[in-house]
Amino acid sequence: MSISGFLILLVIAAICGAIGQSIAGYSMGGCLVSAAVGFIGALIGKWLAAELGLTYLLPINIDGETFPIVWSILGAALFSVVIGLLNRGRR
Repeated sequence: MSISGFLILLVIAAICGAIGQSIAGYSMGGCLVSAAVGFIGALIGKWLAAELGLTYLLPINIDGETFPIVWSILGAALFSVVIGLLNRGRR
């Protein structure tokens, strides 16, 4: 994967993570945290889609890597909800 492909993937993951966090109603931090949440959401979303036998919705292919936009947003929202529930229990 090239540097430009990685940067494009990072920007797309940050946008998906930010959308997922807004759906969940819990924000964990800034832009880099949103990118991390987007990548984790993509992993969770890909795994859920594979387990349920569903196809990727709105996939983007960048340098041979497939990034499912919709599953990333749903995975990021699910991840944000879980982290939000765990953090609220500590206070």
